[in-house]
Amino acid sequence: MHEETSLTVGRVNRVLNERVRPAIHSARRPLEIAVRRLPGEPIAPAEGLALDFEPFTAGSMWGPAWGTTWFRVRGEVPAEWAGRKVEALIDLGFDVNMTGFQCEALAYRPDGTPIKSLNPRNQWLPIEVDAGGAVEFYLEGASNPVLLDYHPFLPTQEGDIRTSSPEPLYRVRHMDLAVFEPEVFELSLDLDVLIELQAELPETSPRRMRILQALDDALDALDLQRIVETASDARAELAEVLASPADASAHRIAAVGHAHIDSAWLWPVRETIRKVARTTSSMTTLIDEQPDFLYGMSSAQQYAWIKEHRPEVFARVKDAVAAGRFLPLGGMWVESDTVMPTGESLVRQFSHGQRFFEREFGIRSKGVWLPDSFGYSPALPQLMRRAGFEWFFTQKISWNQRNVFPHHSFLWEGIDGSRMFTHFPPMDTYNSQLSGMEVAKASRQFKENRVATMSIAPVGWGDGGGGTTREMTGRATRLADLEGSAKVEWKHPDDFFADTRAELTDPAVWVGELYLELHRGTLTSQHATKALHRWAEQALIEAELWAATASVRLGAPYPHDELDRLWQLVLLHEFHDILPGTSIAWVHREAVEVLGDVLSDARAITDAAMKALAGDGDRELVFTPTSVGGGRALGASEIERPSASAGLSEEGGGFRLENDLISVLVSSEGLIVSAVDKSTGREAIPAGKPANLFQLHQDFPNMWDAWDIDRYYRNRVDDLTAASSITASLEGGAATVVVKREFSQSTIEQTIVLQPGSRTVLLRNDIDWHETEKLLKLAFPLDVFARETLAETQFGFQRRVTHVNTSWEAAKFETSMHRFVLAQEDDGFGVALVNDSIYGYDTTRDADGDDVTTTIRLSLLRAPRFPDPDTDHGPHEIEVGLVVGADAAIATAEGIRLNALPTVVRGANEVEPLVSVTGPGIVVSSVKLADDRSGDVIVRVYESLGRRTSGELSVGFEHSGIREVSLIEDDLDDARTGGEISLKPFEVRTLRIAR
Repeated sequence: MHEETSLTVGRVNRVLNERVRPAIHSARRPLEIAVRRLPGEPIAPAEGLALDFEPFTAGSMWGPAWGTTWFRVRGEVPAEWAGRKVEALIDLGFDVNMTGFQCEALAYRPDGTPIKSLNPRNQWLPIEVDAGGAVEFYLEGASNPVLLDYHPFLPTQEGDIRTSSPEPLYRVRHMDLAVFEPEVFELSLDLDVLIELQAELPETSPRRMRILQALDDALDALDLQRIVETASDARAELAEVLASPADASAHRIAAVGHAHIDSAWLWPVRETIRKVARTTSSMTTLIDEQPDFLYGMSSAQQYAWIKEHRPEVFARVKDAVAAGRFLPLGGMWVESDTVMPTGESLVRQFSHGQRFFEREFGIRSKGVWLPDSFGYSPALPQLMRRAGFEWFFTQKISWNQRNVFPHHSFLWEGIDGSRMFTHFPPMDTYNSQLSGMEVAKASRQFKENRVATMSIAPVGWGDGGGGTTREMTGRATRLADLEGSAKVEWKHPDDFFADTRAELTDPAVWVGELYLELHRGTLTSQHATKALHRWAEQALIEAELWAATASVRLGAPYPHDELDRLWQLVLLHEFHDILPGTSIAWVHREAVEVLGDVLSDARAITDAAMKALAGDGDRELVFTPTSVGGGRALGASEIERPSASAGLSEEGGGFRLENDLISVLVSSEGLIVSAVDKSTGREAIPAGKPANLFQLHQDFPNMWDAWDIDRYYRNRVDDLTAASSITASLEGGAATVVVKREFSQSTIEQTIVLQPGSRTVLLRNDIDWHETEKLLKLAFPLDVFARETLAETQFGFQRRVTHVNTSWEAAKFETSMHRFVLAQEDDGFGVALVNDSIYGYDTTRDADGDDVTTTIRLSLLRAPRFPDPDTDHGPHEIEVGLVVGADAAIATAEGIRLNALPTVVRGANEVEPLVSVTGPGIVVSSVKLADDRSGDVIVRVYESLGRRTSGELSVGFEHSGIREVSLIEDDLDDARTGGEISLKPFEVRTLRIAR
């Protein structure tokens, strides 16, 4: 036979797109439209339905950026349509390539019950009246602007309602009644599935040839002028190839409906609330129509939003959850970033998420569902295990720039040795359409094909919501058992993980962080959001400590509700496009406001508790909120003022600062040119390579401006050595040097402080930043031969080698830390950098002859222009400490001290701590009252140095016993009891003290 493949493919595509799909709806009648444009923020549906409306015609413009327009739509089903299925077709100005990123609507009946959403890939509504009956429905239209357009990453002012254009953005193309032709719709899916399947088969395979012949035969049977009448004849020609079963060894795909809805990103939180309502309305409708379909949604916050703001939608969701068709996934408050939040924050993500799911639905999630976060902390496996989870799901590591991850189903081992069964979908997406290409890719790419048979496919339009469509469920039906394809089945992720774990008896193990070789700039963008988040986290931990102390000691009421409210606001802002700094200006403006309020409210709780505990009096009492450092740990004692003073003298045009532990020389340019540990005589700064050097880089990545730092940024750098002034003084026993710098459009005022008795040189930086597409680094060349750095993560630290022997190490040219990073030699001498609000750093090995030194550079500020064109512009306070002569214990303690400062309160009473701990490396992370409101005290401890240890927990109040509980305070079957503490490296334990 002659080769006619391309002719058949071209024929099918044209007929499908130009004849069959347009014939899915046959007869059409226009509907009567009326409109009401809202001048401000959205209103409740009941208010929208009661508005006064004015006439509107199809073809007219509507909707300025971020506006809300209510449409009232009326009509009558023609009598001649009796017995036929009728739908409304609505086109608000949709672009099918912008689903979730442009205008949308939610349709309501006149009684206020939701119908479903409208979006570019879901432009129909069911009509529930008989022929001759009146039609009436309402649309809450949201005119969200397209920000990630066909030419993406262009700076725009449309990302904030305060700067966006008031001009209307969209034109209504039509609002019609139409007859739905089910047989034509089914034919369209038959053609769609087969034309995509044949494209993935071997070029001359018999299966492909038979499909192509069947397609030709079907189109021969289809009268293009009588599509409706001949669709069944065409389908009959395809029946045999569609009925041919899949191979016995075919890959199996566990599909779950999905609509990864970013809790904020290119839209504000208030719009996410409506996106969730729109998507869940459509998904509950699809559940009613498709008996096998399962839909999964993560993020307890999103369920809480619709419960509060759209109770009529939440009622439908709750019914679908009870039926086992709508699946709460993930067990977290939001799909958070996992790199930057503290360990306590991640614990609260789990506890608040699981508590909500249990309270509202009577269920707990078995797995953690995080498809889109930007890398995953090596502390996470332990935290997931100790919170009771059984599995972990993501796909983001498939975005790596350089290295292909070697596994899809595997065990992930964390810093403490805990292992969590993990799966990445081999189709490399969380927004699958079940296209032929995606399904074939899953089968072809699956790394475990030798020993396993299954993978997951999250199916639906995502990011901006939308979810699964009836076209996708139609594809799933055809792909359930189809020759040449993987087998597709709707399946609960819990069942998938149980089945695949059973067949994968000896899975591979990946040890350490799941580093994303992309989006490295998220550790730095939007510093104000990051700083306030860090401070709010700590303020809440301290508020819990002092409120618990006041409750136990004085019987004061513990503010459970207020603490829950404040924690949930912090948890929301840990969402993986808020804390990483990748959202529009509106989102970050609100984040700064909200987190600032959380900080104030948390401190108010602390202040009230401290005053109650201290009582009336004039003694100066120091409340110490940590278990490390001076003072009465986790309690309060009278202040002891240091008798010694640091030394300050002029030297070489600069200043020498020293105390009993270290001596530091600051040059006339304000650079640190020497830092000596007096106990060893070791110099920390290499000769001729000054530290405390601000460096300004050009920062214009190839794409994803707020997300990415590309390696070539290093090729251009300006050293900011010039100082406009430098002064020094002794203040309160501390040696202080103030250095002022001006550069480009910005200024820095740095205060260098050395306290008596401290080996940390504090560098307080007040930066007024007005740069564009620049990256500000603070460089510290160190005379330390470090084979690795130790960077704090949740409840411990992670080790990263300093060499770039392989592409895996070379890709880590920007990495994460929490409160400290340490460079240390094998003999124990090291230098640490501590901070109060930053997360990114880079490390290089530098050689001067045979001397190899280590340079650590902290990332302070960026200035990308998308999606926020004014990212980070304005004042910032960033405090850094250079710790000379540090090891892991000193670095841990200094990092904690910088972030958890003691508070001086005037009063009468010293305060005994509720608990105290002994044992090397044991740190108290949290002291609070139990979530169940029993009054029991919860204490969380962890081993901080990466080695086995033991110690004792002493309790300073009457109690009836100590027992271990899970991270989220569940009882354990094998719970250890008593105050003796035995910890493995980086182990976290949560103890419950019964009162």
